[in-house]
Order: sequence, then C-alpha cells, then structure tokens
Amino acid sequence: MRVTYIPVGQIVNAHGIRGEVKLNPAMGFDPEFLAEFDTLYIDGKATKVKSARVHKSTVLLTLPGVEDMDAALAFKGKSVSVLRDDVEMDEDEYFDTELEGLTVLDSETDAQIGKIKRVLNYPAHKIYEVKGGGKEYLIPAVKGVFIESVDLDGGMMRVHMMKGLASDEN
Repeated sequence: MRVTYIPVGQIVNAHGIRGEVKLNPAMGFDPEFLAEFDTLYIDGKATKVKSARVHKSTVLLTLPGVEDMDAALAFKGKSVSVLRDDVEMDEDEYFDTELEGLTVLDSETDAQIGKIKRVLNYPAHKIYEVKGGGKEYLIPAVKGVFIESVDLDGGMMRVHMMKGLASDEN
C-alpha cells in the first residue's frame, strides 16, 4: 500500500553537551542513507537537519533550536520518518512498511493466500510472513522464483506457491 511516511528509526539519546541527538536506525536502514536527508519528520513534524554524521551504527543529528543537552534530551524516544517521495528507488524496490498489509494471491489460481503481516530480514534475502485462512506462510522474497508481481496501488502481491511454504506442510 502506498504510504506517505516511512519510519526509519528513533531518537534514543542526546550525544555530548552541544545538543546533538542520536538516531538509532530501524532494522534494514543504513546510517549513511539516513544521514543524507535534509528534512526528517520527527513525531510527524517536518524538521530541517542542520548537520548529520554517522557515528558507529547511529546517526548524530544537529537540529535547529537544539543547542544543549537538555534540549536534545527532549527528543529522546521520538520516532523519525522520511517522506516517501523524497526517496529515489528502482521501480521494483519497496520499503518493508509498504509491503506489510498487502493481500497475497496465488498467481496460478488467483486464490487469496492471506496478508503480509511482517517482513523478516535474513542474510540471503527477506522472507514475507503471510497469514490467512488459519495458516502461516513463509515466502522468500525472490523475484521471478516466488514473487511474480507487486501492485502497491492495488494492494496486492502475486506469488508462485510451492509445497512447503505453509507452516503446517513438510
């Protein structure tokens, strides 16, 4: 489903005494990617970034009006998002949050299998956890093998089903 904002992480603390905040990226987001944005949405409010730098696995942000540790601590626990339209991606690339909730159809029978509940990240590739009809399916996110097509506007994904994808099958 088309989404306007993509959640990318959470501010977890202040860093130092000069007002920097520490952004902990959500699973699957590279700190270097997040450091490139000029505008972030903190708790839904557009915030211009004065500066951003990567520190270990986090992003240290300098925000307007945040000049000391106390002001930075006021941001602790706030969620951070980016505007989907600000991100350039290939036509067949999607954020996990865009896929969650899609209806999954068997490409051969047009039968509804269920809905994507979450996207699991593994080293080789992602796995779509699909629940429907009292069953759970774990479908590898491999285009052309398991995934035939994705239609975000239509809210559906077509997949090639194989024996063993359902949790109760051998």
